[in-house]
Amino acid sequence: MREPLLQVTALSKCFAGIVASDRLSFEVEAGELHAVIGPNGAGKTTLLDQLAGQTAPDSGSIRFAGRDITWLPPHRRSTLGLARSFQITTLLLDFSTIDNVALAVQARAGHSFRFWRNARFDPGLRQPAFHALARVGLTERADASASQLSHGEHRLLEVAIAIAGRPRMLLLDEPMAGLGPEESTRMVDLFRELKREFTILLIEHDMDVVFALADRITVLLSGHVVASDVPVSIRTNMEVQQAYLGTGL
Repeated sequence: MREPLLQVTALSKCFAGIVASDRLSFEVEAGELHAVIGPNGAGKTTLLDQLAGQTAPDSGSIRFAGRDITWLPPHRRSTLGLARSFQITTLLLDFSTIDNVALAVQARAGHSFRFWRNARFDPGLRQPAFHALARVGLTERADASASQLSHGEHRLLEVAIAIAGRPRMLLLDEPMAGLGPEESTRMVDLFRELKREFTILLIEHDMDVVFALADRITVLLSGHVVASDVPVSIRTNMEVQQAYLGTGL
């Protein structure tokens, strides 16, 4: 039997006595788009922080591609093929759009400390950066300063940064946050294309987006897993419906 690409086992984390992750366990198979949902305060972003290495768990384990990465720092996880986008944009606004992506390519190649000299001129960095911008529809904005982009373009640029290093798995934290209807539709169409190439873990509040895209869904409540199943089973799960009472799941 094939091992899951990501395997989270009994992950626990407390902050000043507040339980953020409560023996949390689930798996993500290679090639799927796996959504993680839950009410505010359910522990979704803390989970992503632990997966990406920004926050260390108190106990439990994280395995990625057959390797225990529980205690690896973020840059080591990145070189293994984990790429994350954030709920709040973390772009270098004084840099051009393509420079933002080229620097990400260089960092994942393991030699980011030479970026001031190389990233702007190295075709080995510029080519994958331009390809990533093309995938998200930002080629015409490649030379524009990131500060000149709209909020929706910022979200697209963050996706380009995430995919530029050809990761094995994307960790996406609220990529629809602050987008209007047209921008959200554009982003959903993009993720439909990207899920053909990348394994994706998606945290998202928009349930229409989740059920339109997800192959499987894990539901968190107060830091623990309520259910982890295919969308049709999640939609009819009584415990999930109670957790989302009044939200129209």
